[in-house]
Amino acid sequence: MSTDTPTSPPAARATGAAGPHHLRFHRPIAHLQSTFGNDWFALKAEAFARFFGTPVFLIAQTGIVLIWVGSNLIGLVKFDLYPFILLNLAFSLQSAYAAPLILLAQTRQSDRDKAHAEADAQHREDLARMAEQRQIAAAEQNKAMLALLEQNTRLTELTQKLSERIETLTRDVHGRLCTPEGSAGTGN
Repeated sequence: MSTDTPTSPPAARATGAAGPHHLRFHRPIAHLQSTFGNDWFALKAEAFARFFGTPVFLIAQTGIVLIWVGSNLIGLVKFDLYPFILLNLAFSLQSAYAAPLILLAQTRQSDRDKAHAEADAQHREDLARMAEQRQIAAAEQNKAMLALLEQNTRLTELTQKLSERIETLTRDVHGRLCTPEGSAGTGN
């Protein structure tokens, strides 16, 4: 567990000016965002693999197959007659490329999911650690506040005792300086 405080240099670098960035644990795995990498081929391969599962692809492929079979059955063209061997070859070729791309995409997606889960776990641990630090700081502040209140109470009691002592001394001085004969002499 890290002992970085919010003012230590590693924590200061991770937090930035406005506090911790909410995706700071996901930055180390940013290279996994693209399934096949970041070059031209990788981007096209990923787009192609993603396209296989879309309704547009399924509808377009169904349309092409219907046109292919229909045009060969009614005699518009005669390049692939009834057992449709060329169509079967086209499906085999498509499968030969699609299966590895889809498997690769699933594997990379699994890697991304695992990396994101680990980053999320680190984030949760960081949140728990910060919450624990805040609780410890709050407990220390409560102790300090209690100590200040006790000190204030003692000072208030001392002030009261001193005030009572001053009042007693003032009466004693007043009683000695103002004698009964002095008060009788003022009445004449």
